[in-house]
Amino acid sequence: MDNELELFEKDFASIKRMALAEVEGIPLTGDVAKNWNSLWGFKARPDDLLISTYPKAGVEMAETMPSPRTIKTHLPVQLLPPSFWEQNCKIIYVARNAKDNAVSYFHFHRMNQGLPEPGTWDQFFENFLAGKVAWGSWFDHVRGWWEAKDRHPILYLFYEDMKEDPAREISKVAQFLGIQLADTVLNQTVQHTLFENMKTNSMANYSTLPAFIMDQAVSPFMRKGAVGDWKEHLTVAQSERLDDLCMQKLQGSGLTFRTQLEA
Repeated sequence: MDNELELFEKDFASIKRMALAEVEGIPLTGDVAKNWNSLWGFKARPDDLLISTYPKAGVEMAETMPSPRTIKTHLPVQLLPPSFWEQNCKIIYVARNAKDNAVSYFHFHRMNQGLPEPGTWDQFFENFLAGKVAWGSWFDHVRGWWEAKDRHPILYLFYEDMKEDPAREISKVAQFLGIQLADTVLNQTVQHTLFENMKTNSMANYSTLPAFIMDQAVSPFMRKGAVGDWKEHLTVAQSERLDDLCMQKLQGSGLTFRTQLEA
């Protein structure tokens, strides 16, 4: 069944604002933590394709690629059920710069009734920096998966690259999966995965869910999808703090992010 792990995680999240609970030091939604033993025992298959992201980092492009079973997760690398490593499953990881990711995650908290109340932007920003949000620290998440790619078959993609040149990034995914894409199929895939088209697609924008689960009147699930939208939210001081933290926490990894694209 497609997205079985994601459904597994969602099934454990009751539709109400809830507190977080820690598993191995990582904040998770309460019901996921409560049923952790079952999730940890998930049985992957050798031909599974796992798509992993920090929440609100974008996976639209990868999801269009054919695979026997496509599974999505937001788990940090150290909490991934061991069967994925044992079966040597292919993994696609999508990372987004911290500034835009934080803004998008804040608005997602505002509309998603299963996540804790985000408070004000300033309050959420402090929690984001401290890793006191669901799925833990952005810094640890992106670095952990980045370092894992040296040991496992992981294709590490950047949201900003997808926005800049979707055809190039789709071609990377196809090559990683051993798929030959004709030019016509590539062009169709690019069109299907444009943010503007995904935003109006009820299969992608969660508009079929009732407001008591995701209140799109508060903020649409697919809000802007832009690189650089953080400039409308972060103060100069907040931007500089995030820059400093990225420098500290990603130091020595070789991992860098773009927070804007050239015009």
